[in-house]
Amino acid sequence: MSPSERGVRLLAFAASLRADSWNRRLIALAASAAGAGAEVELVEFHAFDVPLFDGDLLSASGIPAGAQEFARLISAADGMLVASPEYNFSLPGTLKNLIDWVSRARPVPLRGKTAMLLSASTGQVGGIRGLWQLRIPLEGLGMIVSPDMYTLPWADKAFADDGTLKEPERQTRLEGMVAGFVTLTGKLSSRALES
Repeated sequence: MSPSERGVRLLAFAASLRADSWNRRLIALAASAAGAGAEVELVEFHAFDVPLFDGDLLSASGIPAGAQEFARLISAADGMLVASPEYNFSLPGTLKNLIDWVSRARPVPLRGKTAMLLSASTGQVGGIRGLWQLRIPLEGLGMIVSPDMYTLPWADKAFADDGTLKEPERQTRLEGMVAGFVTLTGKLSSRALES
């Protein structure tokens, strides 16, 4: 059964632990936008809690439960939407640590999956520097990362009371980019199933 017959499946999460995170709000909008053309599983980042990566711990206990859960969910999906905050011009250490753990699973569950990166920030560049850093380990592990990355600057002023974006052009741009990503993921997943 091809993705066009069963629908594209996406994993979505915000790589933020803060309850009222701007990135949680952004990923909720992206997941909603994707829902028109995809089956989306929106997951809390706490579901992927893991200890600091430690080769000795890996040898003694194997891959921790949080990383196993991430591996299970991404293995069942065609791709993922991730909204990641920018910490000190880079990606959050918690997200990089999770990627390091998941990279030890065999086969590597990220390989061949698509990803769309998003970020919300209270600064003027919207977290783009962190997304460029996030691309590196994801692409290195074989993910097909969309060239389109969505950033939301001044996030503390960007959201309306109903959770949408106040500026219609930003909302329209988000919906268009997510729709394009769903289409891309469907095409790539169909090709993978046919080969």
